[in-house]
Amino acid sequence: MGRGTSPGTRSDGGPAGAAPGGDGRHTEISGEPTAASLSRLSVGKIPIRVLNRTVLKMTGVPSEMIVVGPEPGVDFGVVRAEGGYLIVSSDPITGVASGIGRYAVNVSANDVATSGNRPQFMESVIMLPDDATEGDLAALAEEMDDCARSAGISLVGGHTELTPGLRRPIVVATVFCFAKDYVSAAGAKEGDAILMTKTAGLEGTAVLIRESERLGFSLDAALKASAGPLEAQLSVVPEAIGAYSTGAVHGMHDCTEGGVLGAVYEMSLASGIGFELREAAVPVAPATARLSRALSLDPLRLIGSGSLLIAVDEAKQGKVKSALKRVCTVSEVGTFRKGSRVLVRKRGGEKLVRSAPTDELWRTIARLG
Repeated sequence: MGRGTSPGTRSDGGPAGAAPGGDGRHTEISGEPTAASLSRLSVGKIPIRVLNRTVLKMTGVPSEMIVVGPEPGVDFGVVRAEGGYLIVSSDPITGVASGIGRYAVNVSANDVATSGNRPQFMESVIMLPDDATEGDLAALAEEMDDCARSAGISLVGGHTELTPGLRRPIVVATVFCFAKDYVSAAGAKEGDAILMTKTAGLEGTAVLIRESERLGFSLDAALKASAGPLEAQLSVVPEAIGAYSTGAVHGMHDCTEGGVLGAVYEMSLASGIGFELREAAVPVAPATARLSRALSLDPLRLIGSGSLLIAVDEAKQGKVKSALKRVCTVSEVGTFRKGSRVLVRKRGGEKLVRSAPTDELWRTIARLG
């Protein structure tokens, strides 16, 4: 069944009555703006503490039809509809030009699929640089059409324009479906195993390979050739539907910005619990490992669309693994638990995770671009 924020927790996942913030100890800024509140933001996702004191406090007219509204760590909104629910999610693609149509469809479709339901409909906003040609638009639209057909999604509208000042295209996709029930990233329970599909940093690896020439670093032919196979794994729709069909899943979340570590952190916030993530248990593809060594990246913090986190009762994880045996690889990478949020290092020791990490893709683009 659908789940919003659990009783006794705030929307940021901390205990009721505690101050908002990544670890429940951050002091909320209120009243007159301070130097901190007016400071310049960094590229990438806006920090949760900033969202809590700005965007998430400004949500328009309240409605009793909203079941799941805007909250950190949750992939989609839920609105009551006749006989069930409308599940909807939007995402922009801003960091890549090559293959942007495929990324746009897959990333938003993945968010909806984490509900356990198959995405059905999509609207898109396509913004092109002012030197774009009709051929550029046709190629992008064809990518989106091909990907949507593969995912069983119908395009129902949107907007397309040439936008002054853009250096590369931006595509925003809104995907939605009608459903009888669902789970969300806010449903993880104490003692749940954290299952992860495929490997860490799939999307980020593919993007950096595609953008390597623009960013000014060289790759050998074998590494360049790995981008296509990685991009072929960007959809989590099959494993999300398969996992949910077992009836054993408490919650799911896709590994987008911030990578596996960011996704586990967000899921724990939404669910109001802690976690232990074991670095040594997180699978990393050879191409991602090579690129990470070459560019000094942490693959656990690299944007990872294509990989799905699944919270499941420890005793029932075999049921989920069995259901996905012919779909993709599945690894147990940690546990949701009471208390702190901890990353267990591969070489020993533990690191307390106090906030969502900055994604390695943005850090690398800022350093090289």
